[in-house]
This record gives sequence, C-alpha cells and structure tokens, in this order.
Amino acid sequence: MDHSGHGMNMDLPPFTLGRGLEFGGDPFFLIGCLLGLALYGWAVLRLRRRGDAWPVSRIVAWVVGVLTVALVMCTKLNDYGMVMFSVHMVQHMVISMLSPILLLLGAPVTLTLRALPTAGRGSKGPRELLVALLHSRYMRIISHPAFTIPLFIASLYALYFSPLFDFLMQSRAGHIAMMVHFLAVGLVFFWPIMGVDPGPHRPGYVMRMLELFAGMPFHAFFGIALMMASEPMVRTYTHPPLSLGIDALSDQTAAGGIAWAFSEIPSVVVLIALVFQWYKSEERQSLRTDRAADRNGDKDLADYNAYLASLHARSR
Repeated sequence: MDHSGHGMNMDLPPFTLGRGLEFGGDPFFLIGCLLGLALYGWAVLRLRRRGDAWPVSRIVAWVVGVLTVALVMCTKLNDYGMVMFSVHMVQHMVISMLSPILLLLGAPVTLTLRALPTAGRGSKGPRELLVALLHSRYMRIISHPAFTIPLFIASLYALYFSPLFDFLMQSRAGHIAMMVHFLAVGLVFFWPIMGVDPGPHRPGYVMRMLELFAGMPFHAFFGIALMMASEPMVRTYTHPPLSLGIDALSDQTAAGGIAWAFSEIPSVVVLIALVFQWYKSEERQSLRTDRAADRNGDKDLADYNAYLASLHARSR
C-alpha cells in the first residue's frame, strides 16, 4: 500500500526506543494534553483557594494519565505507528486501556462539579447542565454494560478486520480520529467499572469485576489471532517502508504479542483500585456504624441482647 498520502517523511530510520521517544509534536493531542493539565490545575486551585481539599493521589493519577497520552501521541511513536503495526498497537493499547484508567482515577467529573459555581435560582449554568447530562437517558445508555462491552470488543475486531481501518490510516486526520475513538471507548468502558466519578450506572464491586473480565479476554484472543496468522491481516502494514528493515509478518506477530500481553495490565491495575475502594467503603461503613452506636448508646446491641434473652426465657 502506498503511504505517500500520510503527509509525512516515509524514509524513517530503523525503529529504536530512543528514536520513538523523540518529540513529535502532534498539534491536536499536544494542545489537548496541555489543556487537560491546565483545566485540571485551575479546578484544583479553585478548590484550594476556598479551603477545600483535593487528594494528591488523584492529581498524580490525572497528570500521569495525560502524560501517557502525550507519550504515544506527541512523540515520534506517532510517526512510526503509521507504518509499523507493532508501534501502532502500543499506541492503541496505552491510549485505550491504560490512559483511561489513570484519567478516571483522577476523578475529573467530581472535580468539575465541585469547582464550577452554582447558578442562581431559576437559571442553568455549566454545572447544572453537566448534572443534567449525567442523569440523562443518553448517559444511562452509553454507560450500561450492554453497550460498553460490545463497543469495547467491536473497536478491535470490526475496525482492524474491515476496510475502515485502511481508510482511516490513509491520512493523519483519520489516524487522529481513530486514536480519539480509542480513548473515548476506553473512558466509556472503564468509567462505570472504576466508579470514582458519579454516573447513572453504579454497580457493586463484584459486578464491576465481572464487567472487567467480560471485556479483557477478547483483547487476548485478538492478539493470539494476529500472532498465529500465516500472512499479514491488515493491508495498511503489508508493505512497510524499506528504510525500516522489518518484515510485515514478523511485525504483525509482535503487534499480536503486545495486544495479548497488554490485556493483563489494566486488569491488574483496576483490580487493585477496586479492592482499595472496597476496603475504604467498608471502613467508612464501619465508622458510620460506630458513630451511630455512640449516639444511641449501643441501643441496637441492647435490643438484640434483649431479644436473645426473650428467646432464652421462652425455651425454659
């Protein structure tokens, strides 16, 4: 396939990590990352100035999440990803399965709701519009597992194994649109699972784990299919530039290995986050129970002991 329509210098030298991590400066994602950091920082400062705290752990998660997006989209990895399936797969896996988890751990929706001012009575401002959106039928649909899990799976199989992928890869604009789609799908899929920000679909911890494991195996199967293929399966990467010195089938096998291996990373990260949230939830519930007992002088325990005493008296 002719890559001349990509609008980039196709005489790339053989890939090395050092060359891949050189600054590439993709304008769309570069501006987006800078805006993401600036707006988040503004919101945190707004809370701090009025005396409200915001966890440092959430700030760190957001910053690292934005940096992971910048790592794969604002470096030469983005150029190599246009002509090397393996590098493209690194971009895909990071931006769809790692970046969304970190960004969601930053609780951007909660921060926005706390930072935005409340509109006057009878009027609607940005905060009220955001609350209405969170409670809308649209959000109930796109956050439901019956929608998120098939979308997550279709982003792999329906895209890579159809002419749509080759069409998008004919231009930088198409490539950027694809990566925006991957990021959006990852955010939608992991949003109800992480359960950090408010949303219409808030399942229990066990159900969140089931939703997670319902989607992850399909990434592994996808990677295995690429690794076991005896010929290139994606037309865009059938004829890599000679300057790279790579074989298309070997590069596809590497891409499959990356997809297969990466499917385990988000599972571990999300499970750790869910177990920690579950522990903190139980801890808060225990504190509430203790405070209630202090207020009523352990009336519930006294009532229970009286009930046991009555049962014992009846049995005599």
